[in-house]
Amino acid sequence: MFDTKWLRKLKHGICVAVSSVTLISTSVYAQGDWPEKEELKFGFIKLTDMAPLAIAYEKGYFEDEGLYVTLEAQANWKVLLDRVIDGQLDGAHMLAGQPLGATIGFGTQSHIVTAFSMDLNGNGITVSNDIWKEMKKNIPHENGKPVHPIKADALKPVVESYREAGKPFNMGMVFPVSTHNYELRYWLAAGNIHPGFYAPHKGDISGQIDAEALLSVTPPPQMPATMEAGTIYGYCVGEPWNQQAVFKGIGVPVITDYEIWKDNPEKVFGVSKGWADKYPNTHKRVVKAMIRAAMWLDENNNANRPEAVKILAKPQYVGADAKVIANSMTGTFEYEKGDKREVPDFNVFFRYHATYPYYSDAIWYLTQMRRWGQISEQKPDNWYFETAKKVYRPDIYAAAAKDLIKEGKAKASDFPDFATEDGFRNPQTHFIDNITYDGKQPNEYLKKFAIGLKGQDKI
Repeated sequence: MFDTKWLRKLKHGICVAVSSVTLISTSVYAQGDWPEKEELKFGFIKLTDMAPLAIAYEKGYFEDEGLYVTLEAQANWKVLLDRVIDGQLDGAHMLAGQPLGATIGFGTQSHIVTAFSMDLNGNGITVSNDIWKEMKKNIPHENGKPVHPIKADALKPVVESYREAGKPFNMGMVFPVSTHNYELRYWLAAGNIHPGFYAPHKGDISGQIDAEALLSVTPPPQMPATMEAGTIYGYCVGEPWNQQAVFKGIGVPVITDYEIWKDNPEKVFGVSKGWADKYPNTHKRVVKAMIRAAMWLDENNNANRPEAVKILAKPQYVGADAKVIANSMTGTFEYEKGDKREVPDFNVFFRYHATYPYYSDAIWYLTQMRRWGQISEQKPDNWYFETAKKVYRPDIYAAAAKDLIKEGKAKASDFPDFATEDGFRNPQTHFIDNITYDGKQPNEYLKKFAIGLKGQDKI
């Protein structure tokens, strides 16, 4: 294939050298805020929610900002984070908990920041056919179909039977600070199944202290095969790996994260604090390109999703069958084979201010780190606020959005009111256990849970 990259760079070079030639790439440097670094490499994991990166690349939004980006799939979340920290990657598609975990020193310690939330929702919990067969006995049915949402109460008798038989009940999640870990734990605990504690101060980061269900890390693309082999009996993962289990006939997704916590934040775009400080204009332009990509993914009531599915199916991106990706990406979700239901907000990329980095989103993750012992000791509310503000950067997001508004590429009404926005969502009520979350009261929130650390509790 003819590589036009050299031609694009030549065009860019002419623009820089002959600034009076306004016909070439004038929009790129109209503000005079030149990108300090133009050649960039971003990492991602092969999941549907890396879509804003793929779309910003494929639709030329990065190039519109004078950025020449290479996208590179990574082996797993740890490798991805390490490569951002050591500078091999300029930035990456990250689990929302990764910048927070790294900054507070759970696992690898490094100050990571995010100015862009990549999506809402997008995960599911899947169990093997054998487990589903047992769970179904505990689930009410209407018109021959299970009533949703399915709570972990239906799984509890199954877990207890395994424990009575002396068999560990193993489940998979993708990373210790992943949304998937916290969502799976939240769902299990809401059904009175203890998912276990961490005790990093004792050197125990297994997360299995006092656990009734034993959670361990499995890379997303390997989830279906690991369950099929019988190593785990279920898992929480992003798409397309829940729908893959349906297509392969090896398991049944029982609940989506939309039903565990409606419109929960999922992935973020993360960079090192040092990188953000060194390349502020570049960073802002990256965020601009990704905002445009997110807008494209959601515009006209998801009209572009079929095209997005074709792009994501390419081997250099997600590389799964387009039919599998489309099963959730186009507004539906298939649970038991043939039981396909409308879930229009399963993947949200822009609406509901999905891309804005809310402090309250960061604080929710920190509360779950405390709940399960990844944060060993009680922290005052102010600690949560200060940590969120270290990591989440709505100021950079607002600067990018304001540029897009000036350039006529977005409307002010597309974004929060930056003059009054304080970074906290209104108290959120749509959780499977009906507990309300108020990001301004993290310690009060922790007190509401029957299972989990709170106050001065310490393992």
